[in-house]
Amino acid sequence: MTAFTFEHITGEESRPAVVFMSALFAGGWIWDDPVRRLTAAGWPVLRTVEPICAVDSRIAGSIERLGDELLAACDEAGVDEVVVCANSLGGLVAIDLAGRFPGRVKGIAVSGAPGLTPDPNVGLNVDRRASVQPSGPEFEDTMMKALFHGPALFTREQLTETADLLRQGPAMLSMARSIRATRTYRVEPALERITCPSLYVWGRHDRMTPIDPWEQVVPGRPDTEFVAVEDCGHIPMIEAPEEYSDRLLGFLDRVVGAPV
Repeated sequence: MTAFTFEHITGEESRPAVVFMSALFAGGWIWDDPVRRLTAAGWPVLRTVEPICAVDSRIAGSIERLGDELLAACDEAGVDEVVVCANSLGGLVAIDLAGRFPGRVKGIAVSGAPGLTPDPNVGLNVDRRASVQPSGPEFEDTMMKALFHGPALFTREQLTETADLLRQGPAMLSMARSIRATRTYRVEPALERITCPSLYVWGRHDRMTPIDPWEQVVPGRPDTEFVAVEDCGHIPMIEAPEEYSDRLLGFLDRVVGAPV
């Protein structure tokens, strides 16, 4: 039994699986468009279901343990070679896995990763007791402004699901420990360890994890493509789904080869 539940969609057997990791407090539904596009194109896909803050805090509080659990889910599904796609906190997991498992991770696609800027204000006041009231118009307005450049694109059901989860003490503890892990993780040395092809897709107006420091340290690295998505915030796979999926499909075709 792994820390994550997952959806596994088989595809062309000669291709590595494209593994989509959920974010800190958004579940696997953020990947609906790229999953639809990739499965239609014949790519095998695996995506985790629950957000990271729903995972045991001992795992959620470690970038390395989160990566180990993601690969454990792949093992359970019978998936060996992977291309890891991740947003936000999951982006650090993808970067870390690429450095630790170069033989298994054939590529990474990262967006909105933390680690190079201070913690953003998303309307949550996390204290040592992990107490918070994540609901109401003020909380939702603050969170949506942090996540999106344009109109908020989460459904009422998704907002309710997130708020219900964050009212739970264990989830808040996991979130607090995850945020602490992003503060101590050494991003630039981890980037130096990556040898696989890498795609970075960043919203030009990402308020959660601003683009500027990443645009300074990523471009120019070997086998690396950096894309700034205009008129977009923290979650390009939702706010600019067509461009995100087009970029990802192009990256996969260049790195691995188009499905036969």
